[in-house]
Amino acid sequence: MEKLVIVVAPVGAEVTKQDNPGLPVTPEEIADEVKRCESAGASVVHLHVRDRQGNPTQDAKTFEAAINEIKAKGSNVIIQVSTGGAVGMTAEERLQSIYSHEAVEMATLTTGTVNFGDDVFLNPPGLIEKFAAAMMEKGIKPELECFDAGAINNALTLVKKGLVREPLHFDFVMGVPGGIPGRVRDLVYLVESLPAGATWQVAGIGRHELPLATCAIIMGGHVRVGFEDNVYYAKGRLAKSNAELVERIVRLARELGREVASPDEARRILGIEREQFSKERKEGGKA
Repeated sequence: MEKLVIVVAPVGAEVTKQDNPGLPVTPEEIADEVKRCESAGASVVHLHVRDRQGNPTQDAKTFEAAINEIKAKGSNVIIQVSTGGAVGMTAEERLQSIYSHEAVEMATLTTGTVNFGDDVFLNPPGLIEKFAAAMMEKGIKPELECFDAGAINNALTLVKKGLVREPLHFDFVMGVPGGIPGRVRDLVYLVESLPAGATWQVAGIGRHELPLATCAIIMGGHVRVGFEDNVYYAKGRLAKSNAELVERIVRLARELGREVASPDEARRILGIEREQFSKERKEGGKA
């Protein structure tokens, strides 16, 4: 098996400090938390940001401020920005994040519309293709975010149209009300539906986080944890920090005989080097 890539999603768009007082919201708080998570074993940060009132925003300058703070801490984690933002944002709002900073190496590309609790997270084909083309133009590696099985086929259609390059990396977000349930049998089905050579990770929502993460470690996939998905360490006990959730995955991986990837090892595993080579060539760089 490849080494385990641990992704941390420390902020999200829905969680508040009322849900967990440890939620980082300012650029400084986010950077401090990312550095702690990197030290614990995370190699990728899935990044959302908040405005001065603590509300979700896709403002490019706010992303830039957070990424600058992360880099100022000496962090080498892969910066993966969200293009989902929050439900109800326009496509133009959502896409701001990929233009925010030259250090952005990955971005989420949600490949299907899904009922999201009482709302609808809208991703029609035209929007998906627009986002994919923008990421390709920027040399940014897409993380193909799937809330249901049909999103896999939508992603493969992008490959056929030349809008996404292999190797592919998928993120299965499981347990969202309205999306695919967080059951092991559903994870197995999703993994068996992938094309050869693809890598994948699972983001279990709420109580599904730990069992699905354990399955992913055993099955050769990768794992996402963090307050965006789950603010609890155990039933009735809030997690002290995002880093505490990362530390648990590292312990589990070691007990199960799987090594944890560093950020540079994660770049190789996820095929980001190829994307960066393309970016440098377009910009007249080292290529």
